[in-house]
Amino acid sequence: MPVTPEAKPVPPGAMTIGELARRTGVTPEVLRTWEARHGFPRPLRLPSGHRRYAPSDVAAVERVLRRRAEGVRLEVAVAEACRDREPTPAVPSVFATLRRTHPHLTPTRLRRATLVALSRAIEDECCARAQGPVLFGSFQQPHRYAAAAARWTELARTARRTVLVAAEEHLPDDAPMRREWVVGCDGPALCAVLAAWEPPGQTGLADGDRVFEAIWTVDPSAVRAAARVCATVAGDLDLAEELSAQPTAPETDLAAATALFSRVVAYVDAVA
Repeated sequence: MPVTPEAKPVPPGAMTIGELARRTGVTPEVLRTWEARHGFPRPLRLPSGHRRYAPSDVAAVERVLRRRAEGVRLEVAVAEACRDREPTPAVPSVFATLRRTHPHLTPTRLRRATLVALSRAIEDECCARAQGPVLFGSFQQPHRYAAAAARWTELARTARRTVLVAAEEHLPDDAPMRREWVVGCDGPALCAVLAAWEPPGQTGLADGDRVFEAIWTVDPSAVRAAARVCATVAGDLDLAEELSAQPTAPETDLAAATALFSRVVAYVDAVA
């Protein structure tokens, strides 16, 4: 169903759909199909009811075309273009970012012990396989990082960069990432990320009873998005800018994904 045009002030240089088509090389028919199926591009509306498109829609459509030429699915390319036009929240959330930009990633409710096993599997496979990766993570509480500090120091020896988000150091009291658990590896040989958040109402529960909603993936674009959020929150703006580029590899190779999955199964089975 087509998206209702937004009744907002029309910027200078606003275009008809024909003008947008001429400037981007995409036919009006295709633009209308994108709008009907994906809500993109989103037109503005004149008082007369006619539709107009902002000058920024040209760059957004061209970005979609570039990503399609790189082999990215249309819905993913559109989601990326829409994401880049959204205002960045003061303190972003890895979990919320991935749910917004990669809606096909379905959360699964997992016990804390399972998350520990998943995290260890990603960390160890990253150490074993990745070549100069960006290793990133987020810890909810200081004592959680203290328990893992020696392990992460060892992991950092083979990483190109290591980014850690510590709740007490980087996050205000109302930051959504205070409820999040993140472990990821963004490298040329392996891309993987685990992101989870802890639903409220579990204060006082034993660790073994705590449940998280988790997503994990080897999609390089999702991993890159998560790494970028962690770098931004940790204040490493140079790295965040570097990570604004899309990963060069279209997807993690099958052998790397299989090795990671095998390690995950073994580690999870050990705590079952």
